[in-house]
Amino acid sequence: MIPFNRPHVTGKELVYITKAHRQAQLSGDGYFTGRCHTWLQEYLECSKVLLTHSCTAALEMAAILIGIRPGDEVIMPSFTFVSTANAFVLRGGIPVFVDIRKDTLNLDETKLKGALTSKTKAIVPIHYAGVSCEIEKIKTFARKNKLLLIEDAAHCLGAKFKNKELGTFGAFGALSFHETKNIISGEGGALLINEKKYIDRAEILWQKGTNRKAYENRQVNKYSWVDIGSSFLPGEIIAAFLLAQLEKAKEINKTRKKLWQNYFELFAELEKKGKIRRPVIPPDSEHNGHLFYLLCDTEKNRNKILVALDRAGFHAVFHYVPLHSSKAGRKFGRVSGTMRNTDETSKKILRLPLWIGLKESHQHQIRDIIQAVLVQ
Repeated sequence: MIPFNRPHVTGKELVYITKAHRQAQLSGDGYFTGRCHTWLQEYLECSKVLLTHSCTAALEMAAILIGIRPGDEVIMPSFTFVSTANAFVLRGGIPVFVDIRKDTLNLDETKLKGALTSKTKAIVPIHYAGVSCEIEKIKTFARKNKLLLIEDAAHCLGAKFKNKELGTFGAFGALSFHETKNIISGEGGALLINEKKYIDRAEILWQKGTNRKAYENRQVNKYSWVDIGSSFLPGEIIAAFLLAQLEKAKEINKTRKKLWQNYFELFAELEKKGKIRRPVIPPDSEHNGHLFYLLCDTEKNRNKILVALDRAGFHAVFHYVPLHSSKAGRKFGRVSGTMRNTDETSKKILRLPLWIGLKESHQHQIRDIIQAVLVQ
């Protein structure tokens, strides 16, 4: 079986993990956490980065930092993973789901005005597949209406809009290092803090609600509980693994983009015949080769392709079940406008295997199987 994803290692992961053990600190916020923070802050040109145990945790921190309270509304796409909504529901917030664009499958910025109420607190767009949403237009809308902007950049390390890294446009960004992402640590994430006024409190939340950072910096003479917080930080083994990945991030993304481009070219003819649609990359967006998807002409054909690929030993997938139509989405959120594009995309999308080590011959086989299903 050729899997949908296979975690890639650079070669230094175990070396760094061994070094972390020898330094006699496996709990978080040690040497390797610091190295990761420095790397990410310099690479992203970000005011402050805090590693977290997941992208979910980073979003949860952002929800606390912007002061989400029961009844506050947060505009977001329905075509996203559950963490985008859960982070705010946990604070009593109400997700307000809007439709996506047909081209990039990102939040449709023209739907924001219709979703706006006196209770709206924030906008949380996702940059799907490492392709930027209309982030400047969304940021302008947020500023005009005094809303907080939080980027769900789970797919995005190495992806840009107008040569600026995704995740650095809003007050906060959230990255994922889950094993299905380009740069991985098994589980893991990072909160990007782009407005300096939030840094001090973010460090307190990150350290379980204590003033440990201030104590270590000799700004206070006692280490104590001063605010709410949780155990958001990862251990040093996670950070050590991640550092080995970050040091090879450019090479990893370059290789994935080459595989992505192979797929893009292989499916050009089927797109011309109207059988599928390939991803759309806007001129100002630089993607990172995170995932390659096709939009099939019908749900029936998408499902037939999944069966055919599985029989041939290739694991392809589809996602997401739209949040607005899920049990929890109906309970905790509400819909603004129609969800036509979201519903259609969910029925027709097909995600193909993409990981370092996937062979071009595999990609050709996948194309041939899909072509055989669609062209008879």
